[in-house]
Amino acid sequence: MPGLSLDRPTECPVTYTLSVVGGKWKLIILYLLSENPVLRYGQLKRHLDGITHKMLSQQLKELEIEGLVIRKEYAQVPPKVEYSLSEKGKTFIPILNLMCEWGQTHRPEVAEFAVLSHAI
Repeated sequence: MPGLSLDRPTECPVTYTLSVVGGKWKLIILYLLSENPVLRYGQLKRHLDGITHKMLSQQLKELEIEGLVIRKEYAQVPPKVEYSLSEKGKTFIPILNLMCEWGQTHRPEVAEFAVLSHAI
């Protein structure tokens, strides 16, 4: 694999990519934004069953810092904040689609998957 060094695995591109999109929620957030060009915070929260306010805010902030997500805040009452993919974020969508295809091909049966997902 190009760029992969067994001497310095923490410097390889895969490690960088995982540092940007790793975690339980970031890939799902990116997927939701790929399917919906603009989402408000509350809409994202409703789609992410089980995520806390703190975790969603943190994940969105990290994606924004990495330049994958654009946060647009409107000066109004009540506050309105919208999120969308940046151009950089859009370049990740083909990878996300490939991950989805791989998961559809290789995921275990529904009952087996439920057992595995609870072990995580």
